[in-house]
Amino acid sequence: MSKKIVVAYSGGLDTSYTVMRLAQEGNEVHAVCANTGGFSPEQLRRNEENALKLGAAKYATLDVTQEYYEKSLRFMIFGNVLRNNCYPISVSSERIFQALAIARYANEIGADAIAHGSTGAGNDQIRFDMTFLVMAPGVEIITLTRDEKLTRKEEVDYLNAHGFTADFAKLKYSYNVGIWGTSICGGELLDPEQGLPEEAYLKHATRQDESLLRITFKHGEITAVNDEPFDDRVAAIQRIEEIGASYAIGRDCNVGDTIIGIKGRVGFEAAAPKLIIEAHRLLEKSTLSKWQQYWKDQVANWYGMFLHESQYLEPVMPDIEAMLLSSQRNVTGTAILRLRPYGFETVGIDSVNDLTKSKLGEYGETQTGWTADEAKGFIKVLSTPLRVYYGVHPGER
Repeated sequence: MSKKIVVAYSGGLDTSYTVMRLAQEGNEVHAVCANTGGFSPEQLRRNEENALKLGAAKYATLDVTQEYYEKSLRFMIFGNVLRNNCYPISVSSERIFQALAIARYANEIGADAIAHGSTGAGNDQIRFDMTFLVMAPGVEIITLTRDEKLTRKEEVDYLNAHGFTADFAKLKYSYNVGIWGTSICGGELLDPEQGLPEEAYLKHATRQDESLLRITFKHGEITAVNDEPFDDRVAAIQRIEEIGASYAIGRDCNVGDTIIGIKGRVGFEAAAPKLIIEAHRLLEKSTLSKWQQYWKDQVANWYGMFLHESQYLEPVMPDIEAMLLSSQRNVTGTAILRLRPYGFETVGIDSVNDLTKSKLGEYGETQTGWTADEAKGFIKVLSTPLRVYYGVHPGER
């Protein structure tokens, strides 16, 4: 019996095979590409052309880049979210919003099933399946590559046998390109003693000079880059990426725990996230109280973990977002970074909300909010618990 099936189509081997196989079996296939900022216009044009050649009845591109920013990226900036204090949560958060868009599309056209190309060995199968189960209840989920344990050769041979030829050669590295960074898998990363060589990266240093980068925030959101105003936050991120990538900034390698329980190693290049998060963190150090920073860090860590582990739809997420949003009410000003090839350093900030400008005192210099005797009394009272403990346990001093 023919089914109306939506295929989450990226243009890669697994999803190309899925489109052709399901179409050859007599189904009405809708190939849908959900773009969160990682596809160029040329790639999207080629995707449509190939999907129709593969037998799709219809093709659609769903641009969810702005939604991705409004519902995820800005909160990751508010929270300075880096998994393991290293990796900007790029691919994992993008997959959630791609899955949400695919599920909405499937519901709109009354699809009988949704198909995707995930294998059984990674995190993406969980992100897609969980989102579809919640957002498109009752819609069948089809995963040919996973269920039949298909090899690349089997998929390529099938496509060739049915008249579709394309360059699906197994490359040394695999890439996932998005607005929040590019992840790199394979090659030397399979050896825990090695890092990635220069040729593994897609972006290379074209500048050898040093320069200052000024990022201006209003309530935690970017409003200007080098004093050029931006109403479009996505465009601002892309501008910072362009500047940072010219210095090959944001390269690193992360080892982390996957949802399925094994360790995973991934390389990445993410100039914009690294620069934005460190600029934002620098501004927050001067504009937030000690406890605002502390508690925001706690919930932001959970926010990042839930995003990575496919728990975006957990009801606590809007509650965490509410706190992150509230914490940004005084995070307004300009952070200044010094860029150089392959790295950068923080310089300073300019903000009307700078708490270091207090009239009560200047650290290490002068104080007007207390006297010397008051300082000595404060210190003595502060030491009371320690003096009590070591008075009882003098042998531990």
